[in-house]
Amino acid sequence: MQTSALYKTLGLAFGAMLISACASKGDVNEGAGATDEPTATEQQAETQAVDTAAVAGETLESEAADAQAALLEQTVFYFDFDKSDIKSESKAALMAHAAYLASNGTARVVLEGHADERGTVEYNLALGERRAMSVRRFLMANGAAAEQLKVVSFGEERPAVMGHDETSYAKNRRVEVKYQSR
Repeated sequence: MQTSALYKTLGLAFGAMLISACASKGDVNEGAGATDEPTATEQQAETQAVDTAAVAGETLESEAADAQAALLEQTVFYFDFDKSDIKSESKAALMAHAAYLASNGTARVVLEGHADERGTVEYNLALGERRAMSVRRFLMANGAAAEQLKVVSFGEERPAVMGHDETSYAKNRRVEVKYQSR
C-alpha cells in the first residue's frame, strides 16, 4: 500500500516536472542571471501539490474499503411474498459478497433459504430453495465460484420472527449468507 502510494507520488512529481519543462517556449527574453532551475518556492509548491494528491488517493481507497466492509456486514436478504427475485436494494451488498468470494478462493458460504408460514411445508421448502438459488446465481454471475456456495432450504421451519402478521412474514421471507470457517 505504501509502495503504491510512493509510486503514485513519484509519478505525479515526474509528470508535473515534465509539464513545467515543456511549457517553456524559450522565446522569452530572460534577464541576466536567470536560470532554468525552479526556485525553492516553486519546488515546495510542486511537492505540496503532489503530497495532497497522494493523500486524497489514499483517502478514497480507505473510504472504498470501509464501504465494502459495511456492505459485507449485510448477510440477510429479504424477498417479496411468493417471489424469488432479488430486490434492487440487495444487489450492492450481494456484489460485495461476490467480490469478496472472488478474491478469497478458500472462503465458503452456505445460503440458507427461508419462507413465511403461509403455504404447505413442501411448497415453502421449494420456495426457500428457489430464493437461495437466486442468490447463488447472482453471486456466481458476479465472480464467486460454484464450489464456494452451498444451498440449503429451511422453508418455514426456522422463522426469524414469531408472529402471524405481515411484519413478521416479511422478516421470515429471506436468504441468509453464512460464511463457514474451515
